Amino acid sequence: MKNIVLISCVSKKLDKKSTAENIYVSPLFKKNLTYAKSLNPNEIYILSAEHGLLKLTDKIEPYDKTLNNMRSNEIKEWSKKVVNQLNSLTDLKNDEFTFLAGEKYRKYLIPELNNVKIPMKGLKIGKQLQWLTKQNN
Repeated sequence: MKNIVLISCVSKKLDKKSTAENIYVSPLFKKNLTYAKSLNPNEIYILSAEHGLLKLTDKIEPYDKTLNNMRSNEIKEWSKKVVNQLNSLTDLKNDEFTFLAGEKYRKYLIPELNNVKIPMKGLKIGKQLQWLTKQNN
C-alpha cells in the first residue's frame, strides 16, 4: 500500500511556464505542499482543473481554469479523467489517498477510492491556513 497526497490547484500562479510544484504561489498551496511533504508520502499529485492530475515535476504554462466555475457534468467529466490518470499510477483499491483539496475536487473521486483521509474536512480557507500553520511548525 502506498500513501498518496492529492492537493488542489489554486488560481494564483506564476506568469511563466514552470514545474507544477512551483507554478502555484498562493499561501494555501504552499502550506498544503509543505504539509504534504511532511507526511513522507510515496507520491504527491496536484489536482489541476486544466490538466487533471499533475506530478510535481510536470512543466506547465499558466492557465485560468477552476472547478468553481464548472457545471456538475463538467466536474464529473474532469473527475473521470483524473480517476483514469490515478488508475494508471496508483492502486485505487489499496493505496491510501490524503486529500488537501476542497469538496468540488474530491466529490466524484472519493467513491472510486477505498482508503481516503481528509484532514481538513469542513474547514473554511482561513481555518485551513491556521491548521496548516500549526501542523507545519
